[in-house]
Amino acid sequence: MATIFTKIIKGEIPSHKIYEDENYFAFLDINPLVPGHTIVVPKKEIDYIFDLDNNTLGGLLVFAQPIAKALEKSFPCRRIGIEVIGLEVPHAHVHLLPINSEADLNFSKGKMSVSPEELTLWAEKIIKNL
Repeated sequence: MATIFTKIIKGEIPSHKIYEDENYFAFLDINPLVPGHTIVVPKKEIDYIFDLDNNTLGGLLVFAQPIAKALEKSFPCRRIGIEVIGLEVPHAHVHLLPINSEADLNFSKGKMSVSPEELTLWAEKIIKNL
């Protein structure tokens, strides 16, 4: 059965897409930890990130790099943090988060409630800075 990420990639579930190419897809998390929280996934549906072949795994970071740079330009932060957890959705992915401290990467804290309109504004800002 297709994961929620595969359904997002195929357009079956709406998303705030940031960028895609033939192998990868980036979109905003609808329940972000911080403004700009972006999820980057390979289009290939594989559960565990370390089960990806070398080219796909390496390509994931290469694809994420310009998105991280756009996030830095779009949101005040010291760095762009990258987090791999992989328990919530059985589809390999990384989280890109504008951060000012390690606490900004704490997935056990409460998530933000953000309107679709605000997510649209975030996406437009990131895309403009790509």
